[in-house]
Amino acid sequence: MDQDNMEVKNIKDIKTIFDRYRHGFLGFCVIHAFILNLFMETLARKGVSWAGGFLFLVNSPIVFFYNALIIFATLSFAALFRRRVFAITIISACWVAIGVANGIILTQRMTPFTVKDLSAITEGATLITNYLSKLQITLIAAGLVLLVVGVVFLFIKGPKKKDKINYRRNVAGFILVCMLTGAATMGVINQGIVNTFFGNLAYAYRDYGIPYCFISTWVNTGIKKPNNYSKEEVDKILASAGLSERKSDYFVQGDPADSKKYPNIIYLQLESFVDPQLFTNIQCDKDPMSYYRQLMKDYSSGALEVPACGAGTANTEFETLTGVSARFFGPGEYPYKSVLTDHPMESTAFDLKMLGFGTHAIHNHRAVFYNRHEVFKNLGFDTFTSVEYMSDVDKTPKNWAKDSVLTGAIMDALKSTDGRDYVHTISVQGHGKYPPEQLIKNPNINITAAPNEELKWKYEYYVNQIYEMDKFVKDLTAELEKFDEPTVLVMFGDHIPALDITEETYAPKDLYQTQYVIWSNFKMEKINQKLSAYELSSVLFERLGIHTGNIIQYGQNVDRNKPEYLEGLETLAYDVLYGKKYMYGGKSIVKPTAMRMGVKPIKIKKIVQAGDKYYIKGENFTEYSKVTLDGELLKTFYLGPTLLGLVDEVDPSKAKEMKVSQIDRNSKEIISTTE
Repeated sequence: MDQDNMEVKNIKDIKTIFDRYRHGFLGFCVIHAFILNLFMETLARKGVSWAGGFLFLVNSPIVFFYNALIIFATLSFAALFRRRVFAITIISACWVAIGVANGIILTQRMTPFTVKDLSAITEGATLITNYLSKLQITLIAAGLVLLVVGVVFLFIKGPKKKDKINYRRNVAGFILVCMLTGAATMGVINQGIVNTFFGNLAYAYRDYGIPYCFISTWVNTGIKKPNNYSKEEVDKILASAGLSERKSDYFVQGDPADSKKYPNIIYLQLESFVDPQLFTNIQCDKDPMSYYRQLMKDYSSGALEVPACGAGTANTEFETLTGVSARFFGPGEYPYKSVLTDHPMESTAFDLKMLGFGTHAIHNHRAVFYNRHEVFKNLGFDTFTSVEYMSDVDKTPKNWAKDSVLTGAIMDALKSTDGRDYVHTISVQGHGKYPPEQLIKNPNINITAAPNEELKWKYEYYVNQIYEMDKFVKDLTAELEKFDEPTVLVMFGDHIPALDITEETYAPKDLYQTQYVIWSNFKMEKINQKLSAYELSSVLFERLGIHTGNIIQYGQNVDRNKPEYLEGLETLAYDVLYGKKYMYGGKSIVKPTAMRMGVKPIKIKKIVQAGDKYYIKGENFTEYSKVTLDGELLKTFYLGPTLLGLVDEVDPSKAKEMKVSQIDRNSKEIISTTE
């Protein structure tokens, strides 16, 4: 047989295999993929009918059918199993779960569902009561139980292909479908129909479809290696900023006496804090943030471009701490939950430690949330005071800690060292979910106009939290005004609230924009400018005469308006986190700190026995303090900052071995224990 005839035969063989594979089962998968995609896109558009999904089909047919092809490729995998109905059901259930989860999440926040959310599923479960009613939680739990029962029943009783599977034919068919999907992916990317970079994750899901975007958040992680990455390129970037590689003695703790050349530096990241007067669809009877507004007039201020929208506090935090854009990472990725969990990184805290600063992180929420109790060690903090180390914390009607508790925590941090201090504070009071019914009976701020009753109550709850946060800012600045050390306070919102805000209802027309203020208790020149969150520290440190850290100095010495600025910054970030560390002479010279939980140490002074009960006397106990013995939690009741009572019986011979641990109430994880 000659070569031409052999090629014709091979082509016919492939066609025959595909035709057989296609019959019946393949046609069903095509229709099923179409319906699944329509269902997912409808939920993503918060539709109660099929209108949303059909509009996407009509307006973006190529994108719609490309996403249906992705689903079809996964469904065709079921052809490799004798229990095809069971396999298709499992695959379909996964897509339905993604669609439902995305739909539910979009009702609570403005950022869609990503693979990265799966890594936070345990943390999300601990907050579920803040977002869903008991009835909704019960229905979801019942649905999950029914799903498991249904899957088990289907596996046992479901139909099974009786005749033998032709694996050669079916595998070839599946490979052909995958090849077609891969070719289609390259085509839509090359033609610019979909993009590989998501500047706005919510818009990407809307424009490019859920299956493509969800899978992109899985396969596209970390910072991609730059094409021209090399020691010569890193040296060139450093030279453009007047820098050279750092030796092994870099990032060592400086003399606290030297830090007195500079002021204390406080960052206050305010949860979901933006100017309510920028919402064009509501009206308030009073200004909810009159004090902050006055600060914006009197001090340096401006718009702040943040990487998060409606959620994603940790990424705004990451940018202000590192000077690196979170958008260098994969779509929807949180460095706090990936590379920073086990990789130290140059940061503002490490930079200021070289000048002798004490470095402190404060957050009136759980220490384990976003892995902060681990990540902050890798970002250079000496102490981390979370809600577990705070006493008498007032709560909002939605059970978030109020920010007023932060004033005392900040002042404690400033007074904890002889030198200057850097205090990075993360607020939580303004956090959603915002209730669609009236929870505040006598509000300080009333909504006088809103699109509907439900939004009225959501916004009224929100603006009253902003009102109280504004009062907290006023009280904090009053305390700092009296403080006898020069201090700079940088305040900014981490992202807009999750209130179904659109460009049409937000005056700046940019959903990634909040406002910042740089306040000080000494005279500073007033400069108003728009900044990105990753530029904030470089600009502030420049004004304060602080020039430490490669990334900070790169931001100070290179023109940020030139396109090569971001290219160089991304290369440096890759080098630090994933590359050869050329910036540090090829060595990992950034080391985790021996971070202590809480500025005020928790101490046991005396264990007292009264009858068969034990009482522990000490210092700085909180409602999260529990007595432990050999690592086991004992039933404890909190009597005050200096006294704990023990419910459990303890062997008198082991009583002296008891310790006090701070506990995460949701997971029961021990965060720290007295020595």
